[in-house]
Amino acid sequence: MEHTRNDRKQNRTTKSMRRTLRREVPSTVGLLADAEDFAAMAEYRTFTFQDHPTYLQQVDALLRTLAAQGLHTSVTLFDPEEFAEFCTTAGLDPDRPETRARFTAHAAAHGACVAYEGQPLDSLVPTLVNEALRQATWDCATLLLADLGNCAECGQDIGREAFERSSHLLVALLKGAGTGLHHLVCSVPAEAEQLLAVLHVEVAEDGIPELEDDEGAEFVTVLAAGVALESPGGIVLRTTRDGEPDRVHGWRLDRGSLAVLTAGEVFSAYCTDAETGDPVSPEPGVEYCAGYALDDTPGSRH
Repeated sequence: MEHTRNDRKQNRTTKSMRRTLRREVPSTVGLLADAEDFAAMAEYRTFTFQDHPTYLQQVDALLRTLAAQGLHTSVTLFDPEEFAEFCTTAGLDPDRPETRARFTAHAAAHGACVAYEGQPLDSLVPTLVNEALRQATWDCATLLLADLGNCAECGQDIGREAFERSSHLLVALLKGAGTGLHHLVCSVPAEAEQLLAVLHVEVAEDGIPELEDDEGAEFVTVLAAGVALESPGGIVLRTTRDGEPDRVHGWRLDRGSLAVLTAGEVFSAYCTDAETGDPVSPEPGVEYCAGYALDDTPGSRH
């Protein structure tokens, strides 16, 4: 009898230890963000969901359950095409749940991933998609710079030189902008796609910008692609300060440097629909200003 009680106590202790350890193991959920991706996965026999809305409801319930258990959970995009390539490369059967689990871990390690903090799916999904687009843009610009090789005249790495020059240009932009909250957008047309980088920076009274390293590196990388290719892209900077109207400045890429846009050109760029070319009403309380001159050392231009 005593032996049985000891066994039960030992079992309870073991289960408690496992529950404690489980709370220290992160969870990752692969999400089919749109109906098209869901339809592709619904072709597999072991994928039992019948419609996308029900699937999203179940994912939301799962995320809330994991959070209630105190588990750290992250969400990554589940791309059916990448999943099929992953299975082919690894020699795995795609119609098995454990294969989908392996791909989810792979996608989280190599792609965009967002921590679940109780936000609803209609908020989480756009954040995750934007993060995936941001990372894809960064990867594309990085590969583009890496493929440029060395300059035939001076032997320098063209991509590295362009990155260093773009870092200097970003510093010059922020120095000229002064204090306030700054929103910068860099747009660079590339051969495969339009590269777009967004950067939010706050510059305090001490003049030191506060920005995330990843965002700064992404912005500089996209700008470097435009510098190296001598692309016709450009930058728009919007500054917000308490008690003042927002001010918008602009520059265009010109032979590896940034040329100032006039106030009229900034207005036209900011108040034109990029897809249709139709005019867009200007925002009230916003001043459209010429770009300011940059402290721009020549640097290397290829």
